[in-house]
Amino acid sequence: MEWSLERMREWVAGGMQSVRECESSALGTALCLALLFIWYCYRVGCEHSAPSLHGGFSPEPRGGAVPGGVLASDLSARRGSSNLRQVGGVGGSGVGEEELNGFAYCQSPECFRCAKPGEGLNQRLYHSLQEYAKRYTWAGMGRVHKGVREQGRYLLCSRPSIQKPEVFFLPDLPSAPFFSREAQKHDVELLERSFPALLAEFESVYRLPSSRTSSSLPLGWKANSTPRGQWWTFYLVNQGTPMVLNARRCPRTWRVLGQLRTFIANNVFGNACFSVLSPGATITEHYGPTNVRLRCHLGLKVPSGCELVVGGEPQCWSEGSCLLFDDSFLHTAFHDGSPEDGPRVVFMVDLWHPNVAAAERQALDYIFTPGR
Repeated sequence: MEWSLERMREWVAGGMQSVRECESSALGTALCLALLFIWYCYRVGCEHSAPSLHGGFSPEPRGGAVPGGVLASDLSARRGSSNLRQVGGVGGSGVGEEELNGFAYCQSPECFRCAKPGEGLNQRLYHSLQEYAKRYTWAGMGRVHKGVREQGRYLLCSRPSIQKPEVFFLPDLPSAPFFSREAQKHDVELLERSFPALLAEFESVYRLPSSRTSSSLPLGWKANSTPRGQWWTFYLVNQGTPMVLNARRCPRTWRVLGQLRTFIANNVFGNACFSVLSPGATITEHYGPTNVRLRCHLGLKVPSGCELVVGGEPQCWSEGSCLLFDDSFLHTAFHDGSPEDGPRVVFMVDLWHPNVAAAERQALDYIFTPGR
């Protein structure tokens, strides 16, 4: 019995040693696999790095962190390369303003909205689409391929048209000047529920001491050209690029953007801003850059005498309610109220057109990545 017990102890000890050796080997294998996975993620991240919101939204920017994964150094470089221009302030005097936030004064050849369509743009779009297809797939790219291939026919046609996007036209997409709120029901309802928070943050950034004690624009605000009156914008996202300082001042609005399911966060067609139109102001008739988006206006302050006209169809804003429209149609807006009525204020955000498929959205995000 003693001999058998000793042998049993030896067997148990040998078995435990074998288990330890197996655990060590399995741990080593798992560690190697983890290192390989980290290396793969690093390589993929390097290939797709861009000053956009690919990393998603960070609800509340804190400290030195930059919302949406945008590097502070990259933003500083963009600021350094931005041209300065004298624009009219609230009191009419000139003040040096960066062009990063305001598209009205953009002179950059890289700006898709302000770039004139031509063969150079068409070739760049087609080259980007080929890169995307080689890296991922051609599946589901029929309309995108057709749109890129025939941009010249869509954009360079000189005949008058009620719908004429300036940069990219996706063919065979259902279109109308205005869309029902059901087209993007979740996001429309979320924005309308957030009306009090957005209005409060608008008032916090608009009613600044500097706007009352000097003639310059309040911090973060940009002036846009209009034939009469004043039109000011406060961007949180401009052409797919987060406006870091502005976003930090509006954490609740930023959180709402992060909860939207269809916000165009990762390409140059995506914008989010507070838009203010002074009494007596008119925005010149113009076309938007693309038909793949729906522009959403949430009314924050709407005096009487304000109207939005899209494709010849007039609509009025309503406080706390959203208007969805396709801004690739010829459109204008005006405020015919009196100075006592105060400004018209909306929160503007760009959402995906509901008939743009997920595969097409992914490809368009790649092709129109900011700075590409």
